[in-house]
Amino acid sequence: MRIYLLFLSLFFCSISFAQSSISGSVVDSGNQAVFGANIKIAGVTAATAITDADGKFTLTSSMKPPFVIEISCVGFVSKKINITSSNQKVNIVLSDEETLLDEIVVSASRTPERVLESPVTIERMGIADIKKNASPSFYDGLENLKEVQMNTSSLSFKSINTRGFATVANTRFMQLVDGMDNSSPLLNFVLGNMIGISEIDVQSVELLPGASSALYGANAFNGILFMNSKSPFTSQGITAYAKYGQTVQKAAGTNDYVDYGVRMAHAFSPKLAGKVNFTYMKGTDWYATNYDDKTNVGRDRTHFNYDGINVYGDEVSTNLNAVADGLLAAGVITPSQFAAFDGILPNYNVSRTGYNETDLTDNKASNTKIDFSLHYRPFGSENLEVIWQSKFGFGNAVYQGANRYYLNNFFMQQHKLEIKGKNFFVRGYTTNEDGGDSYDMLFTGINVNRQWKDDKTWFGQYANAYVQSTLVGKNPTEAHFIARNYSDYNIIPGDVPLSPAAGKPRFLPGTSDFKAAFNKVINEASVLSGSKLVDNSKIYHSDANYNFKDIIKFAEIQLGGSYRQYQLNSYGRIYTDADGPIYYNEYGAYTQLTKKFVDDRLKFTGSIRYDKSKNFDGNVSPRVSLVYSGGQSRRHNFRGSFQTGFRNPSTQDQYIGFNVGSALLLGSAPDNLTRFSEVRGNNIDGSGTISAFGQSVLGSNTVVLSGLNAYNNSYTATSVGQFTATGNASLLRKTNVDYVKPESVKAFELGYRSFVKDVSIDINGYYNIYNHFIGNLNVVTPYYGKTQDSPNPTVNPADLGFQTLAALKGGDYRVYQLYTNTDVEIKSLGFGLGLSKKVYRDFEVGVNYNYAEFKFDQAKDPSFEAGFNTPKHRAKASFGNEKLFKNFGFNVSGRWNSEYLWQSTMVDGMIDAATVIDAQINYNIPKLKSTLKIGAANIGGKEYTQVLGAGLIGQQYFASWTINP
Repeated sequence: MRIYLLFLSLFFCSISFAQSSISGSVVDSGNQAVFGANIKIAGVTAATAITDADGKFTLTSSMKPPFVIEISCVGFVSKKINITSSNQKVNIVLSDEETLLDEIVVSASRTPERVLESPVTIERMGIADIKKNASPSFYDGLENLKEVQMNTSSLSFKSINTRGFATVANTRFMQLVDGMDNSSPLLNFVLGNMIGISEIDVQSVELLPGASSALYGANAFNGILFMNSKSPFTSQGITAYAKYGQTVQKAAGTNDYVDYGVRMAHAFSPKLAGKVNFTYMKGTDWYATNYDDKTNVGRDRTHFNYDGINVYGDEVSTNLNAVADGLLAAGVITPSQFAAFDGILPNYNVSRTGYNETDLTDNKASNTKIDFSLHYRPFGSENLEVIWQSKFGFGNAVYQGANRYYLNNFFMQQHKLEIKGKNFFVRGYTTNEDGGDSYDMLFTGINVNRQWKDDKTWFGQYANAYVQSTLVGKNPTEAHFIARNYSDYNIIPGDVPLSPAAGKPRFLPGTSDFKAAFNKVINEASVLSGSKLVDNSKIYHSDANYNFKDIIKFAEIQLGGSYRQYQLNSYGRIYTDADGPIYYNEYGAYTQLTKKFVDDRLKFTGSIRYDKSKNFDGNVSPRVSLVYSGGQSRRHNFRGSFQTGFRNPSTQDQYIGFNVGSALLLGSAPDNLTRFSEVRGNNIDGSGTISAFGQSVLGSNTVVLSGLNAYNNSYTATSVGQFTATGNASLLRKTNVDYVKPESVKAFELGYRSFVKDVSIDINGYYNIYNHFIGNLNVVTPYYGKTQDSPNPTVNPADLGFQTLAALKGGDYRVYQLYTNTDVEIKSLGFGLGLSKKVYRDFEVGVNYNYAEFKFDQAKDPSFEAGFNTPKHRAKASFGNEKLFKNFGFNVSGRWNSEYLWQSTMVDGMIDAATVIDAQINYNIPKLKSTLKIGAANIGGKEYTQVLGAGLIGQQYFASWTINP
C-alpha cells in the first residue's frame, strides 16, 4: 500500500525550484483571449504552461535567461519569443492559421515534411478536427475524410477501407497506433478502435490510401492509418470526458449509450514522464434482422429450404429423397415402405428451422481500453527517448466473416519497448489475444437445435409426415407445412394419421430449456456440439529505422527493416493447430533516398523494399515519386508516383481449417493440407448418412478426407450448381487451382495540392493493376470416385467418374472454401477531389468527392469473387464555425454514396444508396476549462447498411462534457 501511495504521489506531484517566472497573456488577432495555448521553453519539454480562461499564463523554470519560449495552439500560427530576464512579462498575439497545407506529416516518407510536399495522397485529422467532429467518436469521424469508406459490423467494431476491395476482415489495410500494428494475431485484420486510442489522447491521425508496401511491408497493400498519441512531456495534466446518449433503431428501439474516459499525464522532470488512459463505452448493438434468403431472392420463411441471412440453424439441409435411404438402412421403414417413400419424397433439399440472431445474442456492445506508458529522456531532450507502453482492450462486438461471430469478453493486449532519437527508432512489441467467451452464431443455432433433436431424427420425422400428408391428399405446400410443424412442435392435423412425434417440442427462445441448451453450446468448442471460439494467438514484432541526413549531405537517405513471428494457437478450433501452436515468420528491409533539385522546387523520392515470408519467395517493392512546387510562394504542388505493392497470403489463407457449417474454410499451405483431416459420415451430426451406393463403394458409412482431396479431387461449386439445376453432367468442371501465393499491384498516381485565393485544393487520380489477386473458391469434394471434366453418366457404376455423379446426386460430398489466386488481371481506377474554404468570417465549407470502379472479366473465371464492395460515387461535405459566437461553435457534415454490389463469404447482394447527416454544437466554458457538445449521427435520416448481414444503422444522439487541463 505504501508503494502504491508513493507511486501516486510521484505521478501527480512534482517539486519545482523556480529561478525564472515568465508571465503574460495570449490573445488572437481580434484581441480575444486564447484559452488552452501551450507555452514551453524551446528544447526543454518539461517546462510548460497552459493559458487559462482569460488567456493568462505563468511559466516557471530553473533555467536562467536568455532562452526562447514557444507558443502554440490549434488553429493558430505558432510563435517564438526571446526571454532576456527572469521575471519578464510578455503579451502575445497569435495569428489565425489560414491553411492546413503547411502542417507537418511523417507517414508518407517516414520523415517530417509539409503536407504540400507529400509524394502521395495523404489525409490528416488533428486536434482541431477532433474538436469539431460531429460524429459520436473521432474514429467514426474518419469516415468524413476523402478516400475513406467505413464498414460497420457492430456499434463497437468498424473497419476502415480505401480504394476498394473492402470487407469487415480487411487484411489489405493496416492500422498503426504509436507504431504498433493493431491487427489481430489470429485474424490478421484490424478490430476497429477496440485496442486503439482514446480521443483525448490523439495528437494526430494520418491516412495513406493505396499501396505503401515500399516502406511499410506486405500488409500495407491498400492503405494504412497512423494514429499518434500525445506525449506526456508536452501534454500534461488530467483530461476527462463523459458522453451520454441514445441509439435509435426500429428493430432495437431506443437504448442508452455511454462513453467516458480520463487521461492523466505528468512530467516528473525533464527526463521522466508518464501517462495513463482509461476509456469505457457501452450501448445496445444494432439489431441484425435481415431475413432475406442468402441465395434466393424472394424466398421467405414459408419455403421448405429457407436459409435466412440473420437466421442460424437453417443451414442444416438435406435432400428429402435421400432420407428414405437412411430410414431403410436404419430399419425404420421396410423395403415396401421405402418404395412408397421413394416415389413420394421430392428430390430437393429441406432445411431445419433456425433461430433469429436476436435470440442468440444479448446485443450488447462495449469496449474498455486501458493504456499506460513511461517515457525516459536520458539527456533531457528529444534527442534520445526510451518508451515503455502497454495497451489493453476488451469488450463485446459482432464480427462478420463467413458467419456472424459474437466477440464476447474478447481481450487483446500489446506491450512495446521503443528507443527513438532525432534520426532513428528501434522498437519491439508483442500482441496477445484471448477469445474470451466468443462464439459462432451459426453453430449456436445448429447445435441448440441438436440439443433438442438430432438431425437424423428430425429429417426422418419430416419425411414421414410429408409422405403421410401426401397420401391423404395434401398438396406439396400443405405437406411441407404439416411436416415442419410435426417435426418441430408435435402438432398433428386431425386428418393426418400420425402418432405424436417423440420428445419435447422445439426449444423456444426465453424458455428454461432454450437457455440451458444455449449456455451449454456456447461453452463447448467442438462444432459437433458447441460454438465457442478458442484463441490464444500472439505476434512478436520488431522494426528499426535510421535517417542519415546529419551524416550524408547530398541527399536524405533512410535504412530500415522489420521482423515478425506469428504464433497461432486456436487449439484446433479455427486453425489446424490441435497438436500445438503453428509458428510462421516474415521479415523485410528497405531503403529510401530523397533529393531536391531546381532551387529545391523539385523533390525526388525513391524507395525499395525486400520482404520474405516462410512459405514464399522473396519480393521486391520499389516506389518512385516526383513533387514539383510551383508559383512564387511554392503553393502549387504537382505530384506523381509509381509503386508496386504486394501482399503475402494471410495466416488464414494458409493455415485455417475452420468449419462454418455449409463449408469448411481451408488454407493452402502444403503442410496445412496434410495436417488437416476430417471424418465424414453418419457418425457426425449434420453431415447426413452416406447413401447406400456410397456405402457399397466405400465399404463403410464413413470416409476420411484430407486437404489434398479438396484441392486435387473436387469440382468447382459453380459447375456443380449448373449440374444440379440441369442434370447435364457435361457442365461439371474439375477444380484446377494452385496453392495460394502473394498478390501484387502496380499503382500509378497523379495529384495536385494547393491553396488558391483562400481555397484549399487537393486533386488525385490513381490507376491500379492487380495480379494474382487472392480470393476464395468454393469446391465440392465427392466422398468417392475421381473427378473429371464432363464425366460420362451412362457408363458402368464401377467407373470412377460415374461414381462422382452418384456422390453428387446422393449428397455424398463435402463443400470446401479454398484460398487461391485468380489468373485474370484486375484493374481499378479512381479520382478524388477535395475543396475547403472560409466563406464568411470564420464559416468554413469543405466538400470532397470520390469516384471508384474496377474491371474484372468474370467470364474468364466464373467462380472467383473479387469483392470490390465499393460505391462508384461518394460525396461528402461539411459546414461549420468554431467561433460563431463567443465560446460557441457548430459543425454539420454529410455524406452520400451510390448503391453497390456487396460480395463476401457469407452473403452477396446489393447495398442501397445512403445519405447520412451528422451535426454538433459546442460551447466552451473557460472558467471550468470545459467544453460541452451536443450532437447527432444520421440525424433525420433513414436507417442504412454498410455490411450486408449486419444490422441497419439508425440514429445516435449524444451530449458530452470534456474537461481540459
